Amino acid sequence: MEHLFHHLLKQPFQEEINMKFEYATVPLLSHATKQILDTWGSDGWELVTVIPAPGGEQLVAYMKREVK
Repeated sequence: MEHLFHHLLKQPFQEEINMKFEYATVPLLSHATKQILDTWGSDGWELVTVIPAPGGEQLVAYMKREVK
């Protein structure tokens, strides 16, 4: 029983190791941030982080999605 339990816990982790992702950087317009993120999200992209662009006047979203 313990061996089976260990196998079940280990399996999802092994699958995550084999996952491959592609990444994108997306400039965010302050008046359309939600619309931009919703559009990318509907295409399967997940938001990783948002940081100021060089110069600090605009934000940039870093997105990822699994490559299948």
